[in-house]
Amino acid sequence: MKKFGLIGFPLEHSFSRKFFSEKFEKENIDAVYNLYELENINLFSKLVKNENLYGLNVTIPYKEAIIPFLDKIDETAKKIGAVNVIKFDKNQNQLIGYNSDCVGFEKSLLPLLKSHHSKALILGTGGASKAINYVLQKLNIETKFVSRTANKNQLTYQDLTKEIMEQFTIIVNTTPLGMFPKIETFPPIPYIFLTSNHLLFDLVYNPKETAFLKYGLLHGCSIKNGYEMLVEQALESWRIWNK
Repeated sequence: MKKFGLIGFPLEHSFSRKFFSEKFEKENIDAVYNLYELENINLFSKLVKNENLYGLNVTIPYKEAIIPFLDKIDETAKKIGAVNVIKFDKNQNQLIGYNSDCVGFEKSLLPLLKSHHSKALILGTGGASKAINYVLQKLNIETKFVSRTANKNQLTYQDLTKEIMEQFTIIVNTTPLGMFPKIETFPPIPYIFLTSNHLLFDLVYNPKETAFLKYGLLHGCSIKNGYEMLVEQALESWRIWNK
């Protein structure tokens, strides 16, 4: 039986385990998908030594921290600077890092894009935000990161004026704000400046409509949660592990 799994911390609610367990059962695949909660990334080496793994997904907060533990990184993952898929190459005895977040996001985003969607705000600066930025730039959409802390390369939430909000008509939330069980939380953007021209994309999928997305609906925005992106990135993970 082949072993696959997810590393991260914490791992209370995992889309991946449910998705792959159901896939394995439905398709009669002799494999198991486990959750490996690592309080520290340095525990990764011990995990690899003790478990005969064929593939792993990587989630918060290790999408960047995992890179030094890998033997090789795919070109796309290298450009992004974040890894969320690890393939265990048994022939070469190597751990190879990939990024499937970018594939999932692009497939989920493309059908929603309109001609006025030329600039995007990316809320958050973690590993997932890097994949989002990569896809948007690939699609020739200008991007700006938004964070709580000031930086010459990013805006703070306090910097979001009416003018900026009018120009940047795509807003992607890559933070965990609004995720179950803290469903009352939301990114502190000036929602009053949202219009029907805006597209709000939330990487959170539980609940289906976060407070962020609900505020968008109130102002006539197009909205999308992260469920389809997660499905597509999981399918891409499976392709990577089996190619």
